[in-house]
Amino acid sequence: MSHLEVLVDFGLVLQPDPPAAQTVGLMQRAERNGFRYGWTFDSAVLWQEPFVIYSRVLEHTERLIVGPMVTNPGTRTWEVTASTFATLNEMYGNRTVCGIGRGDSAMRVAGRTPHTLARLGTCIDAIRDLAEGRETVVDGAPMRLSWVRDGRLPVWMAAYGPKALALVGQKADGFIVQLADLFLTEWMIKSVRAAAADAGRDPAAVTICVAAPAYLCADTPDALAHAREQCRWFGGMVGNHVADLVSRYGEDSNVVPDALTSYIERREGYDYAQHGRTGNPDAEFVPDEIVDRFCILGPPRAHIAKLTALGKLGVDQFALYAMHDAREQVIDGYGADVIPGVAAM
Repeated sequence: MSHLEVLVDFGLVLQPDPPAAQTVGLMQRAERNGFRYGWTFDSAVLWQEPFVIYSRVLEHTERLIVGPMVTNPGTRTWEVTASTFATLNEMYGNRTVCGIGRGDSAMRVAGRTPHTLARLGTCIDAIRDLAEGRETVVDGAPMRLSWVRDGRLPVWMAAYGPKALALVGQKADGFIVQLADLFLTEWMIKSVRAAAADAGRDPAAVTICVAAPAYLCADTPDALAHAREQCRWFGGMVGNHVADLVSRYGEDSNVVPDALTSYIERREGYDYAQHGRTGNPDAEFVPDEIVDRFCILGPPRAHIAKLTALGKLGVDQFALYAMHDAREQVIDGYGADVIPGVAAM
């Protein structure tokens, strides 16, 4: 899809907070409004178990594709993760996608360290192979889910830094870019595609998904100020990953663009109890400029313009985080104005 330079898919991203029925209802609402993907966070301590909710969502929708944004190699054993996806696919017709990463909130909130990229790369291959019925090796033991028939599980990886971006290009079916900044998105896509080409893969075969908060509001100072406060948490969340990059590559490194790293100078820490929450006090350091760059705010025309620009960079899907006080409004507004507007460009 990437070579068409047209953004064709939309996804909704939610935290699986109780009541689970509300998550199911919002996913149904998204499908009615033209969304094709339904994503949730996956941190067992912070939120409800997403795979239980996926089963209910799949039962109550017709076409929606569901998955975690993102799971990780350590919360569940790999054969359990693969078997869960394969079971949902058998029940509902290959309507799942596996978003995966090193495990930020899921691991750290449990007092563990996110996984190495080497282990993540091995996990990507193993989960895909198992869920699609092929034999693989997990922790030295060969295994196969012999009951799987015609299984299909795309595995999309979230990444920011150079080594992680290279791994996406080498291994993943899709790339999850967790910000909507045009410059950084272009830099990351180029890095992924170069790595894919070096690995002998078709760079255009890697699906590109930008995931970021979207807030529809009037183009007035007061309305935009409110939208920024509702979405400022996202800059704090991204800041965790940026801080990891700075610790790994250094503040003055030419490996990671200053446009990604410079804004965390005043970052002091992070309380995962407020992870992804509007009003998170640990996101107060995030300037308005970063909120505007990383998110999509304003009236429908502003969303259409930025999404069209992202499509021209090769983005295939925009997955909007609806963690704010206007979830229903943004779902309905995208269905009424934004999705048709992007399609008409």
